[in-house]
Amino acid sequence: MKTLDIIVPCFNEEMNINQFHNSIKDNLERINYTVIYVNDGSIDNTLSVLKNIYQTDKKHTKIISFSRNFNKDAAIFAGMQYSNAKYTCIIDADMQQNPKYITQMIKCLEHNSDYDQVAMINSNRKEKKLTIFLKRCFYKLLDALSDVKFVDGASDFRMMRKNVVEAIVKLSENNRFSKGLFSWVGFNTCYMSYNVELRQNGQSKFGFKKSIKYAIDGILAFSVKPLRLATYIGFFSSFIALLLFIEVIIEKIFWNNPVSGYPTIMCAILFLGGIQLITIGILGEYLSKTYIETKKRPVYIIKEKYGFKD
Repeated sequence: MKTLDIIVPCFNEEMNINQFHNSIKDNLERINYTVIYVNDGSIDNTLSVLKNIYQTDKKHTKIISFSRNFNKDAAIFAGMQYSNAKYTCIIDADMQQNPKYITQMIKCLEHNSDYDQVAMINSNRKEKKLTIFLKRCFYKLLDALSDVKFVDGASDFRMMRKNVVEAIVKLSENNRFSKGLFSWVGFNTCYMSYNVELRQNGQSKFGFKKSIKYAIDGILAFSVKPLRLATYIGFFSSFIALLLFIEVIIEKIFWNNPVSGYPTIMCAILFLGGIQLITIGILGEYLSKTYIETKKRPVYIIKEKYGFKD
């Protein structure tokens, strides 16, 4: 059994792949490794670059190419399904996660048999203050809502033993939130800090809208507390409405105060209507996820692959 499989999700990374592959070779000269590149429906020349790398380094290179873009979590899942090494590492191709840390992760697992995986934590976030603040709020919220422990700053950049990979592969759900799955399966995790480097070429594919969507998916995938919150809001609003109703009756009977009509009714309708829409929206999000899961569609579809023996 080879020592290491390195899973590299790729989406429009044609300008970074060669530099990344050369860095892998420089840092892992004494390790028996294979790089599994997963082309996630790139629309640039990423696949062509990967094919050229495969032709020049078949010993260390394998390629999985999707029929379209299925997202990074699907690419990670595909790579893990095809991994068959003692250790499996997940790393991005944009060089922000330096391959030099891979040897440190291997040493950690080799010298600490109690640890089953190593997760890298971003120790110097080079992002806007608002982005950093929102991410920290998300992790705190997710940690509070979920029964699973989430560590602020823990990334997909990690290394796992084979037993951890096998446990995650068994989770074939369509709506995948990898950070949550890594925590949900359990196992002892060693957290190591790393410095995120500047992106060499191109732009990040993970913008603000995708980040918001990813955050919502994570909360829905690992917590049912929003459903309970909707119920609590319903009880609370009904209780407040009851108190206001009693107050109106008492004022009318004992003080003969006139009851304001249109403004009071409109405020009540808008308030309760907003709560109902929020509740319906929460239910709709969970229902949509359930609907997708019941279809039993594959997490990804492979168009072509290189370096694998059928």
